[in-house]
Amino acid sequence: MTEPTFGITFLHDDTEPRPAIESDLSVVGLIGPMADADMSIPFDDPIEFDSDDKMKLALLGEDNLIIDAINAINAQLADFQQAARIVLVRTEASTNVDADLAEQENIANILGNSTAKTGIHAFLVAGQKLGVIPRLIAAPGFTHQQPSGIASITVTDGGSGYTVAPTVTITPDNGATAHAILTGNAVTSVVIDNPGQWFDTPPTIDFVGDGTGATATATLEELSNPICSTLPGVLNKLLGMAVIGGPADSKQAFVDWRETLQSERLIPVASTVKITDANGVVQVRPSEGRVIGIGVRRDFEKNGKPFHSWANQPVQGIVGPNRFIEFSLTDGATEGQEILAANGGVILRGQYGVETATASGGFVYVGTDTLSEDSLWQFYNVVRGRDYIHLMFLRTLRYYLGRFNLNGQTIQSVVNTMEFALRDLKADNHILGYQVGFSKDQNSPEQLRLGKFTVRFAAEEPPVLRRLVIQSARYRPALDALLDDLLTQLEVA
Repeated sequence: MTEPTFGITFLHDDTEPRPAIESDLSVVGLIGPMADADMSIPFDDPIEFDSDDKMKLALLGEDNLIIDAINAINAQLADFQQAARIVLVRTEASTNVDADLAEQENIANILGNSTAKTGIHAFLVAGQKLGVIPRLIAAPGFTHQQPSGIASITVTDGGSGYTVAPTVTITPDNGATAHAILTGNAVTSVVIDNPGQWFDTPPTIDFVGDGTGATATATLEELSNPICSTLPGVLNKLLGMAVIGGPADSKQAFVDWRETLQSERLIPVASTVKITDANGVVQVRPSEGRVIGIGVRRDFEKNGKPFHSWANQPVQGIVGPNRFIEFSLTDGATEGQEILAANGGVILRGQYGVETATASGGFVYVGTDTLSEDSLWQFYNVVRGRDYIHLMFLRTLRYYLGRFNLNGQTIQSVVNTMEFALRDLKADNHILGYQVGFSKDQNSPEQLRLGKFTVRFAAEEPPVLRRLVIQSARYRPALDALLDDLLTQLEVA
């Protein structure tokens, strides 16, 4: 017997709405090789630190793209913002003396293995190991490459005398495989099973079998970057976004690269940047760290709420973009506008005295889009904002599971919790409006008996103001007024 016979009992009323619990969407995830880093930094195992941690930074080396990205992030931070939170995955650095082969091996190491949780898949265990989940990801310097694979194999001579389909040999194969199709005793077509990748020139095609004379030629095509094409699956699990640098040398190269990708979780950039190294030498470096740094700064300025665009923001710590991109606020037939139309982001140079430039001086990042085909999720601030709401509800509403029986009070508490959380976001102008509802149409007695009920919410994240239309016309009534004034003056005279 636990209740007193003579005494006082306090009962805790636990049916109040829960305060919203927020998630940090500004944690940065960086991945790549660091040949000059200390061996105490593990491979394919995420570590966490602040971007101003001098002891940790000293272990990361000096001449690698990861330390450059961290320096770039630090250069973008806001007033009173001391550091960004970093989750780092170090990958093996290739020792191949051939630069192209070394690059391919580094990309393969970053790509990693989903089963072994290596490479980019190592970010998926960061929450379990570190208690923090990165949601702004970059693999600086390794997302613009496009490997060439076999697009088609055309039979030029079917040969004769084949009783079974001959074996197709591809030299060099670069991972490519194919099989032959016979009609009668001749080869009539070749089916590509694996296109392979990283071909410099079309490979040689040979046939080995009991017949003779069959010949064929291969045609190559550019494939998508393997890291970019694999990232969306990882990002969907993390509820994160990746800033990916595309080809920066020409608009056409960027458009060709962009055409191979589609995801609402990829934020593309078509510019690299120039910096001055410690020896005073100008170097070209990836822009991903700079753009992510702007994102971290904007989140900080908005109290951690990721509902706001990073566009039209200054890029600090650089001496220029890799090349001048022509741009006009009023003319869509400029290279910068055409890249933006292809969902890319650009870094533009200010132009003093040019009203159609983005700024009078400095360097400005302009980019609003993801690579989504769905116009509802075209803007990255909208995608990040919806992730924030979903994570907020996950962290807040999980308290109710298993603790409460399903009754009217519980349902009302859940609805009120969601209402109050969205109300606060609207009050601070992070969302334009919202609605939360529990309806009989979406719930049945059978579902309620199973301990399940459905609550629907709708919210509208603010779109980016990226085009202002000003209607300009003459104002005839002013002339009427002028005539009236003249007549009045003449009468007085």
